[in-house]
Amino acid sequence: MVVSTENAIYPQRELIGLGVIVYLIVALIVRSKKTHIPAWSIMAFSAFITVVTGLVNLDEIGSVIDLDVILFLIGMFSLVSLAESSGLLSALSIWYVSRFKTRYSLIYASSLLFGLLSAFAVNDTVALMGPPIAYIISKTAGLNAKLMFLLLAYSLTIGSVMTPIGNPQNVLIAIESGITAPFIQFFVKLAIPTLINLVVLSFLMIKIFRVENTRIEVAIVPQEFIRDKRDALIAGIGLITAILSLIINDLFELAGLPHITHRGFIPFIIAAGVYPLARNPRRVLAGVDWGTIVFFITMFITMEGVWRSRVLQPVLSLLLPSKLGGVGTVLSITIASITLSQVLSNVPFVKLFIPFMESLGYTSIDVNAWLTLAAMSTIAGNLTILGAASNIIVLETLESKMNTSISFIEFFKIGLLVTTVNTLIYLVFLLV
Repeated sequence: MVVSTENAIYPQRELIGLGVIVYLIVALIVRSKKTHIPAWSIMAFSAFITVVTGLVNLDEIGSVIDLDVILFLIGMFSLVSLAESSGLLSALSIWYVSRFKTRYSLIYASSLLFGLLSAFAVNDTVALMGPPIAYIISKTAGLNAKLMFLLLAYSLTIGSVMTPIGNPQNVLIAIESGITAPFIQFFVKLAIPTLINLVVLSFLMIKIFRVENTRIEVAIVPQEFIRDKRDALIAGIGLITAILSLIINDLFELAGLPHITHRGFIPFIIAAGVYPLARNPRRVLAGVDWGTIVFFITMFITMEGVWRSRVLQPVLSLLLPSKLGGVGTVLSITIASITLSQVLSNVPFVKLFIPFMESLGYTSIDVNAWLTLAAMSTIAGNLTILGAASNIIVLETLESKMNTSISFIEFFKIGLLVTTVNTLIYLVFLLV
């Protein structure tokens, strides 16, 4: 009788889980047209539904939220907030692009700039600060503004692949998969194909927009973008310390030495030491992307509820029926990542897919499988505007501050080609 009672509960749970998924899909589609609706509010309401309907009990909320990930994001966002408000990131970006004197070299340099910034400063942050820089570059070089904005969106997605701090889904994978020395593992396996993809992206954009390689003069003084030298110095030291600490912690783990298991706490503690040194600590904290923090907290609740409802298990089992061999694993995870990321967006998809892979027997030693999930779920963001939160951030900045926009179709036409090429290049390296 106990078994039959539990089975009777499942259809109701599945219906609730299906309702949550349908709501998220419809709401995100509506969100692409009504940009005043923040993505975090959509996810927050889905968490409300999840708790009210009993998929996750109120007393369980604390146990389903991953504090490691939340503190990591608060710490990194704080350090980047200080770097941005001080003008450090803008000054470094302008200094870099001012070294190049032709249109072609500037486009290649911009792709690498946005990509490398997103690898170490979190792609959503670059999505916020990147549009003004892309606009300055387009005006200075006489380039089509849409070329630069699309280059920004695609390159920050690509660049964020190669480190576990490049984007939120990589943070999830690095922490929840338990893989050893994630910073080193990501960089060793994914850095080269990422750099290749950034170069190939520039080539494709030049050809698509038929850019002529004329000579230009970038008459901009980088120092003018520094608003506070002291804060810029503190921010630079803080960011370098955080990145080096993460790498050294990985080296200690590989060497079997004492290391910090909850590596997400590292950036938070460094940020805690930086707050009182900043000129205006309140401004630093205000610059944190709290919408993304709320998005993550409520996403943990929502995806736990969807997982418990078992509504997506048949679809996931169809895409990845069991723990497969090397080639089978890579191809199956690739297909699942690219397709389902368009439905759920890549971060919620990854949160849902991690426990599914673990249920099939994937563990911390299956490094290639986890890196495939990281690379392909991220690259899926280049297919459509809805594929990644960073795309929506760029689009919202364009519409709210620059009175221009990029349509779903415009993004998709170029994104389909970019994503196909990106995927093939990553597959070569992941299958070797």
